[in-house]
Amino acid sequence: MKIAVNTRLLLKDQMDGIGVSIFESFKRIVDKNSTTEFVFIFDRTPHPDFVFSENITVKVIGPQARHPVLYKIWYQYTLNKLLKRINADIFIGTDGMIPLKTRTKTLSIIHDLNFEHHPEHLPFALRKFYCKYFPKFANKANRIATVSEFSKQDIIDTYKINEAKIDVIYNGSNEDFKPIAEEEKLRIQTKCSEGKPFFLFVGSLHPRKNLINLFKAFDQFKSQTNSDVNLLVVGKRMWWTKEIENTYKQLQFKNDIIFTGRVSEQELYEITASAYALTYVPFFEGFGIPLVEAMSSGIPVITSNVTSMPEVVEDAGILVDPFSVNEIARAMEKICSDKDLRKTLIEKGKIQAKKFSWEKTADLLWDSILKTIDA
Repeated sequence: MKIAVNTRLLLKDQMDGIGVSIFESFKRIVDKNSTTEFVFIFDRTPHPDFVFSENITVKVIGPQARHPVLYKIWYQYTLNKLLKRINADIFIGTDGMIPLKTRTKTLSIIHDLNFEHHPEHLPFALRKFYCKYFPKFANKANRIATVSEFSKQDIIDTYKINEAKIDVIYNGSNEDFKPIAEEEKLRIQTKCSEGKPFFLFVGSLHPRKNLINLFKAFDQFKSQTNSDVNLLVVGKRMWWTKEIENTYKQLQFKNDIIFTGRVSEQELYEITASAYALTYVPFFEGFGIPLVEAMSSGIPVITSNVTSMPEVVEDAGILVDPFSVNEIARAMEKICSDKDLRKTLIEKGKIQAKKFSWEKTADLLWDSILKTIDA
C-alpha cells in the first residue's frame, strides 16, 4: 500500500496546530505500519527530523505554496501531476486542500471553517480563495476527517455534506505536557515573568484568537484587583493588526503583558505547567490544542463558551462569552480569589485531558484512511 501525505506544513520550529497534528499523528501511524510506503510531499527541502522512518519516501515539488496563487499552482497542477506519476492508493490533504482533478482517492482533513464565519479575520485574497475552493474540496474528497463534533456539524450545515462521509478525529496532547514541581515553576516564573505568577495565552497572534478582548479584560482585572499576576503571550506576531496594536498601546497595565514570541517545545512544556491559568478565549476554534495541553499540565483553563471549546473542556474550565470583556475579567478574578475552585478545575482538567491523546488520534486517522481506500 502506498499513502501520499501533504507534509508541507512540517516546518522546523515553525509549526502551528495543523503542523503539530500532522507530525504527531503520522509519527505514530508510520511506526505502526512498517510495511506500508508513505510518500511525504513537501514544497521545500524538509528538515531531517521529519523523515523519521525508512518507509518514508520524500518528494519535493514547487513552487513553495505560501500565497493563494501559488496554492492553486501547487495543488491543482504540480501535486496533481505527482499523484498521477506515483500511483498512490490515497492522498491525504492534511490542510483540507486536494487536487480537484485527481483520480487518486482522497481524504481531506478539514480542521475548521473559520473563514466562512469570520472572513474579516483574513486578508482578502486568502479568504476569497478559501471560500471559493473549500466547498469544492469537501465535495470532491472521498472522505473527510475533522477535529470535533462541532466542526463536523459545521461542515454538514455549510457545505451540505452527508454526515456518513465525515469522521471525527480529536487532536491530542504531547505526553511531555504534565505537571512540574513548585521549585521548577518558580524558576520559570523568574525567567519569564519577573518572578511573578502569570496567566498564559498560547497561539498565533491572530484576530480570531480575540487578543483585543483578552488584553482589555486583563487590564480591567488588574485595575480592579491590584493583583501582581502578569499575562504571558506565547506566539508569533504573524497576524498582528493595527487594531490589536492600538488596543495594546492604550492599556493601563501593558507593561504587565510579556511577549515571548515563539518558544521551543521544551520551553512551552515548562511555561504551560508554570502558568497560574490558561486564558484562551478565541471567537472560533475547530478544536483548540492549547486547552488539552493546559489540562494535561495541571493548570486551570478559562476559555470561550462557543464553537468547539465547550466540547473539549466540558466542566473542567471556566467558560466565558468571548465577546464580553467583563466576563473574561471576572473569570480571571475568580480563578485568583477562589482557591477551592482552582483546585477543583485542575483535578477535573487532568481527568478530561485523558480523553485526548495523539495515540488515539493516530488510530482513528488510520481507520479513516482505510475507510477511504476501501470505499
